[in-house]
Amino acid sequence: MKFFKYLMVAMLVIVAPFVSANDYVTTQWKELVPEGYKPPPVRSQAFYESNPDLAMQPELDAPMVASLDGKKIRIPGYVVQLEGDAEKVTEFLLVPYFGACIHVPPPPPNQIVLVRFPKGVRYEHTFDAVWVEGTIKVERAEGQVAVVGYQMEAVTVIPYY
Repeated sequence: MKFFKYLMVAMLVIVAPFVSANDYVTTQWKELVPEGYKPPPVRSQAFYESNPDLAMQPELDAPMVASLDGKKIRIPGYVVQLEGDAEKVTEFLLVPYFGACIHVPPPPPNQIVLVRFPKGVRYEHTFDAVWVEGTIKVERAEGQVAVVGYQMEAVTVIPYY
């Protein structure tokens, strides 16, 4: 029995440096959509210029994935700047594709994450895709740009590439 205890302690010493309670699970956008829900198609800017009456955020009552609440995730996406100062962005919408909310209407709320990052991400890092790590909350918020279904306090925001 003593041998078993020593073996377990030795295993923990060897494995512990490789396991962290702060590990974030890489999450894809499709995981923010409940099974069975099909988001509306993404259309081009030209489509909305030809159909301005359709240029609004669709499906404001889109369902969320409740089991994500409180999970530590790492998700890629594009930044839609909301708040910041002359050097960095401290609050933004994270969206799954370039141009969402700016060139075309916002996606449904279950495809938008409102991110707060007090440390701030430099502006030059917000024009390409980024990785965002933090704890996600399933919480609706209505803003001037879009209705969102998820929120996150980011721990890190780094360039995707």
